[in-house]
Amino acid sequence: MKSVVAVASGKGGVGKSTVAVNLALGLSYSGYEVGLLDADIYGPSISKMLGVTEGTRPKSVDGKKLLPIKKFGLNTMSMSYLVTDTTPMAWRGPMASGALKQMLHFTDWGKLDILLVDMPPGTGDIQLTLAQQIALAGVIIVTTPQDIALMDAKRGIEMFSKMRVPILGVVENMAMHECNFCGQSQEIFGTGGGAAIALEYNTILLGQLALAKDVRECGDRGMPVIAANPKSKAALACKSLADLVGQVISSQQGNEPELVIE
Repeated sequence: MKSVVAVASGKGGVGKSTVAVNLALGLSYSGYEVGLLDADIYGPSISKMLGVTEGTRPKSVDGKKLLPIKKFGLNTMSMSYLVTDTTPMAWRGPMASGALKQMLHFTDWGKLDILLVDMPPGTGDIQLTLAQQIALAGVIIVTTPQDIALMDAKRGIEMFSKMRVPILGVVENMAMHECNFCGQSQEIFGTGGGAAIALEYNTILLGQLALAKDVRECGDRGMPVIAANPKSKAALACKSLADLVGQVISSQQGNEPELVIE
């Protein structure tokens, strides 16, 4: 595969997985071969957002490597494919890290342009394990505009920077909400936070995504908004985000060797 990119956040609840899923589809629609690894061992959600039927299990052709689950043209792997939706992953850090290694190295990903890794929130074992296991092309930080989320996002940026992982940019999610009745936009969670943190860490603001009801509804029914309502404002914003991320990654791919995961 050419590039492995982490999608991370300092805290939960900022819509990181929703961003990762729609970003992956946006990149796929732009012609990239894309894989999506759900690295949130304790709270996997990719299968639900992609509408993968509960009980779907990956197959193996050689008894050694698993075949990824194909959905919307994406090669995907998640802990939710290996357990039931209600199984609690009551594991200590080393066990969770071991599960990540197995999904990363024992999945037959095929030839990919980009593997997106949807990280769990925080700065713990999974983040450290991924950065140590593979040379990441970079990380995309997802945050919301309010101060608490920005504070945690900074911690995430600092951690990846110390591990010498490039920060590709910041996505400000839930940046505004457009009233369904009057059409006016309200910045419910504050304003300018994503741009400020991007400036502080000498990176770019990749996009600002609105707090939109259809994004939530589409995700809940397993049909990401970029696929369900491709002409909606939310879908077009996700497509613009994917276009910019694709440009950033492509500029790096010209200078980096192709990765082989064994």
